[in-house]
This record gives sequence, C-alpha cells and structure tokens, in this order.
Amino acid sequence: MKSFLEAFKIKEEKNPKEGRKKSTFIIEGLHPGYGITLGNALRRVLLSSIEGAAITSFKIKDVQHEFSSIDYVYQSTIDIMLNLKSLRVKLYGDDPQVIKLKASGEREVYGKDFEPNPMVEIMNPEQLIATLTDKKANLEIEAMVEKGLGYSLAEERKIDKVPIGTILVDAIFSPVERVNFKVEDMRVGGKTNFNRLILEIDTDGSVSPREALLEAIDILQSHFGEIRKEIGGKKDREKEEITEEEEGREEVSAFKNVKKEPKEILIEDLDLSMRTKNILLKNGIKTLAGLLRYKPDTLAKLEGMGEKSMEEIKKVLKHLEYTIQ
Repeated sequence: MKSFLEAFKIKEEKNPKEGRKKSTFIIEGLHPGYGITLGNALRRVLLSSIEGAAITSFKIKDVQHEFSSIDYVYQSTIDIMLNLKSLRVKLYGDDPQVIKLKASGEREVYGKDFEPNPMVEIMNPEQLIATLTDKKANLEIEAMVEKGLGYSLAEERKIDKVPIGTILVDAIFSPVERVNFKVEDMRVGGKTNFNRLILEIDTDGSVSPREALLEAIDILQSHFGEIRKEIGGKKDREKEEITEEEEGREEVSAFKNVKKEPKEILIEDLDLSMRTKNILLKNGIKTLAGLLRYKPDTLAKLEGMGEKSMEEIKKVLKHLEYTIQ
C-alpha cells in the first residue's frame, strides 16, 4: 500500500478550444487491474447518473399535434421537435421553467432567439430551431425545461391528461455526452504491471468534466458507504454519527476563529452546492448578511428556490450558528 500511495498521481489536461466541454484525466499508480475496475465504474455513472436539464414538452401556437403542418415554416413539427431535443440547457434551481420564443418574417430561428429566462441558460444558442420561408410567417413556441437523469422516453412520462397542443419530447438529461477510457501499464519501482487510467470526458458545457467526475465519485462513494453501514451494523452507524457531529463542531470552530462579519462573507465561500449558490446570486443575494435579512417564507418564494435548497441553507446556517428569522 505504501508504494501505491507514493506512486499515485492524477492530472487534468484541458483542450483550450473546447473550454468547459472536454478534459482528459490521467490517473497513475493504480494497482494491477484497478484501471479497468475504476474506468468501467466511472464511465457507467458518468453516462447514466449525472443530473442535467432538458426540454421535456413544448407547444406551438395553432398546432394541435406533432403531425400538424405549420404555414410558411420549412420544417415539419416533428423536425422542430428533434431540433428542440438537441437544444442543450442548464437549469438553475429545482423547479421546472418555461422558455418562450416568438419569431416572424422570412428568417432562420435559433436557440438564441428564446426570450431570456434568468433560471435557464442555453448552452448551444446556435442550434437551428426552424426556418421561416415567408414574410407572413409567425412562429410562437413555449417549451418546458425540467431536471432529470439519463435519457427519458416521452412514453414513460405520459400523464393521464396531456393538454391539447402539448407535445412530449424524448429528453436527453445527461450533460455528459461522451466518456472514453483506456488503461496502460506503467512502472512503479521494480514492477511494470501497475495501471495508468486515461479518462476522456466530454460534456455539453452545463457542467465541466471536472464537476461531472466529482459528482460521479460522490455517487459511487455514497453507494459504497450505505453498503458499508449495512454490513458494519449499528457500531458503524454510531461511529459515523459521532464523526459528523465532530466535523460540524470543527467547521463552527474554524468559522469563529476567522472572526469575519456576515457582510464580509461571500455566498461563494459558504459550503453550499453550486445550484443553491447560483439561485441566491441570481436573486441578488451576494453575502451572508444579505441572506440573513430574509425570512424563511420570503426566501422560499425566490425564483428557483426549492425544498432541497432551503434545507441546505438552514443546515449551513445552523453550522455557523445563524438562523433566518
């Protein structure tokens, strides 16, 4: 184990042209066989279990179903549905959001033509939606954006009564577009059969490859942790509870030692998820002092704020010995 710890290294190589979308992670010093073991596990989780957002349904003015034709629009309704399916989006907050598009005249319509929504970011604004072929053309679309995992068939999400004119879409929620890995042998000391894992991750930009990898690791750890607790029994669970309490006390103690005023503590520095931080920042809350000015009922009504985010905020404030009145 000592030689494993001494040889273990990990580095990230980014492609400057791809920005947040593509990275290669090189993990060295793995024991023989662990390259395949870790590569397979991470690849499966990355492709199936990273939360993302997608358009799940849409309505077009004066269109009753997906087989309807649209005057002065080159694409059929099904073509537009496929184009909307290819639109990659990032949703801030837990609640579903509606994005709207209105276009007229002879022109091409793209993802960037949707009206701004502070809770939704379109990651590929150059995605073609439709082509209007006449000055008389008029196109109005309302699309529902929701969060989910993996790939969701419209058939699986059918409800008893779908409103007339609402068309369900097969949703690609996963922000991870491609994961490849390969394993190479490497030398550690006098042994030449240790593994080097080379992991390539491509995303749609709504999360970075690093964020996706960290989330995949957390998912695997949580599953192994639950198995460990069940096998370990009561003593393990009691030990974990004590450890969590100690960590909480340490966090509070460390915070007190800093002796900063609430107005000096930025939201970005709080131990909140990126999702919750974005909700607060988008609603103009930039410091702890700004957060403490809100009452729970008012805070819960902020755009994008869900129950999970509220619980997360209360937990962090409790650790810091603050409450929202």
